[in-house]
Amino acid sequence: MSDSKLILLTGATGYVGGRLLPLLVADGWRVRCLARQPDHLSPRVPAGVEVVQGDLLDAASLSAAMQGVEAAYYLVHSMGATGDFEEQDRIAAENFAAAAHGAGVQRIIYLGGLGENEPDLSAHLRSRHEVGERLRAHAVPVIEFRASIIIGSGSLSFEMIRALVERLPVMVMPRWVRVTAQPIAIGDVLAYLRAALSLKLAGSVMVEIGGPDQVSYGELMREYARQRGLRRWMIPVPLLTPRLSSLWLGLVTPLYARVGRKLVDSLRHPTVVRDDSVQRLFPIRPIGLGEAIARALRNEDSTFAQTRWSDASSAAANAPQQWGGTRFGNRLVDSRTTRVAASQAKVFSVVEKIGGTAGWHYANWLWTLRGWLDLVMGGVGMRRGRRDPERLLAGDTLDCWRVESSQPDQRLRLAAEMKLPGRAWLEFEVQPDGNGARLRQTATFDPLGLWGLAYWYGVWPLHQLVFAGMLRGIAKSAEEGK
Repeated sequence: MSDSKLILLTGATGYVGGRLLPLLVADGWRVRCLARQPDHLSPRVPAGVEVVQGDLLDAASLSAAMQGVEAAYYLVHSMGATGDFEEQDRIAAENFAAAAHGAGVQRIIYLGGLGENEPDLSAHLRSRHEVGERLRAHAVPVIEFRASIIIGSGSLSFEMIRALVERLPVMVMPRWVRVTAQPIAIGDVLAYLRAALSLKLAGSVMVEIGGPDQVSYGELMREYARQRGLRRWMIPVPLLTPRLSSLWLGLVTPLYARVGRKLVDSLRHPTVVRDDSVQRLFPIRPIGLGEAIARALRNEDSTFAQTRWSDASSAAANAPQQWGGTRFGNRLVDSRTTRVAASQAKVFSVVEKIGGTAGWHYANWLWTLRGWLDLVMGGVGMRRGRRDPERLLAGDTLDCWRVESSQPDQRLRLAAEMKLPGRAWLEFEVQPDGNGARLRQTATFDPLGLWGLAYWYGVWPLHQLVFAGMLRGIAKSAEEGK
């Protein structure tokens, strides 16, 4: 396929599609996204990407979207639907395949799920398989990838596992936790999806993909706990029905019961690669489970470090404030702003002088007390001060913090080096605002397990007092020219 051809992408608002879109653009493809509500997607796509209105359950809306398309990605499902999701998936696949055939589309690329075609196969996996069959029924060649658990920050299964391990020091292990899966990193899934555009086709193919490790869900959770430095006790129980498991997951994870029930019902089936034809078709060698989890955590750190909380598209920056702050992945974020009647440079100069003998602009006695407590626990305390009273550079120590990054007149980001059940950051961002400036202060915590959550929620009222006072103090000092 020539990279001048047009690619249709469905599911651009979802986990896999949202990560695939910028990669297709970077590869040089022309991309058109199908969305039920284009206004919601348009502000979030890269420049040059076309967004058109269409609903897979409305066959008439698909014809125009398919015109001129060379290849189409099918990356949607109806598992979260309130009605009969199998029937909705069936109709959607039929409509999509028929429209693709009518428009002369050359190939459909579909991501489904692993699992043997057993009589008692779960409704979710059965529907995933049937979607592939329906897509193939209209003569357009289909490349169907079947995958098990996708390891990556934000994926449904990974977030379920993360929440269980982080929040439960002691876990009850139903039978499905001992079922074997073959996890694959999101980066490898995306590599297969991209390579499918260039695969020479003589007809439809079904390809099973997975990482090199076949592990149980329990082993997967133990590996996550090991990498996070968490000790977890897992108690096996002989029976826990999908309904009870889904309600349990709804209490301790981000999953709500309706999706949790469908997911747990699928977890009782092994999802491992039985056919190795993928090795002959694609020169891709997936990474192992340990590296997949480590990479997910590293990438999450990198994405978080690049986040600008003043960005209007940031969900965390604009979500309504709630007890404990706003969630951003595993992190808890307390972000607040104020307008300052002073120049951007003046405001940042006050920010840059915080700590050391200058103090923290509010309740310095509380900062001192926190430093003594840290010393008692074996931490660095508040005695280190700062290298220079005027300027901060990346790598500088600042009392119990270290400067992670500093952009003159714009952004200062500090990483906590005190003893904490997790990791913490404090960030200041200054932007021009008319004749003055807008100062944003963001405190972020990445809790380590249940104790980390207990710590954050326990000190939340105190943080409200101290951080709000510090923001006011910095603004006042800048306006008074101190």
